[in-house]
Amino acid sequence: MKYTAIWGLIIIVIACSQKEKNIKNTVDNTIKKDSILMISKESQLNLEQANHLSKLPLNCIDTEYPNKLNQTLGKEEDLNPPSVLHPAFYGCFDWHSAVHGQWSLVTLLKQFPNLENAELIREKLIQRISKENILQEVTYFQEPLNKSYERTYGWAWLLKLAEELHNWDDSLARKLENNLYPLTNLIANKYIEFLPKLIYPIRIGTHTNTGFGLTFAYDYAIAVGNDKLKNAIVERSLAFFESDTNAPLAWEPGGYDFLSPCFEEIDIMRRVLPANKFAAWLKKFLPELSSLDFKLEPGIVSDREDGHLVHLDGLNFSRAWCLYGIVQTLPKYHHLKKIALNHINYSLPTIADANYEGEHWLASFAIYALNCKKGKDGE
Repeated sequence: MKYTAIWGLIIIVIACSQKEKNIKNTVDNTIKKDSILMISKESQLNLEQANHLSKLPLNCIDTEYPNKLNQTLGKEEDLNPPSVLHPAFYGCFDWHSAVHGQWSLVTLLKQFPNLENAELIREKLIQRISKENILQEVTYFQEPLNKSYERTYGWAWLLKLAEELHNWDDSLARKLENNLYPLTNLIANKYIEFLPKLIYPIRIGTHTNTGFGLTFAYDYAIAVGNDKLKNAIVERSLAFFESDTNAPLAWEPGGYDFLSPCFEEIDIMRRVLPANKFAAWLKKFLPELSSLDFKLEPGIVSDREDGHLVHLDGLNFSRAWCLYGIVQTLPKYHHLKKIALNHINYSLPTIADANYEGEHWLASFAIYALNCKKGKDGE
């Protein structure tokens, strides 16, 4: 019995060691060294890569099916095709993906006016973000059963789209921003109405994560000078998160996460706190983060044809943009840039691999992370 127990222990140790090797091999094999989308420490998003990434939202902007409506039916007349219910945002599988797909196109066109599909992108944006289409979207949100529709993930991306248009010095942007305004204003007011009612933050790694929803809304409020929205976000962020300590980063990631509960909380707190107070808060919230030996492996995707498991590619991008944000606010955390880059390069080469489960949304996460790398919201 004694020797049997010893041999059993040896087998367990060997198995665990092999599991660790398998995980490392999975990470290494996923990174395609010859991909045009690989990013080095020094490089930034270039025109060739922008052309590549722009094709993903452009290819699905007119793709009506498959479509996940997330709709609550109140009457028989509510049964309509996605393009009727959401004429502005019906492509790319669901409403929020359609919104941030259009954000991707605006962002890339703004940064690279010479995109090879620039004219087509402009045409599609004009078609989608028309006055008539946006008013139909507003009507949908005003239905009694739709008060919480896309709260707060889709709301956040709608305001991020509005922010990007607002900051783009182009006649097309002015037209689209004005067309979008009725919906933008509605969503901003929905935040202002909802936040005082939210007593407890939602600390999960998917759509309703409170930290993420507050972060993008805060950026919009700052960009357009909406003090009422900004103040509401600051007040609730401090109430939710200021006393948090010793975050359980070891519990992450969850199997379907595309957002990090810990890092999304950090991302909003670095915005609402002065840098010195944020530094003190971060030291209590994630003390291990300040160590030069801090390690964080990318989330491993075992099956990119599974619409939930592929979420972990999104997690890698969102972790990266949060890490770059920390370095922007607190340069002494510069060691986190290497970790962010590893996360990006794990997932970036695979997001255009003919799997619609990831293709319909991951370009947006990649673009935002790369913008944070170059310093828009990050380094």
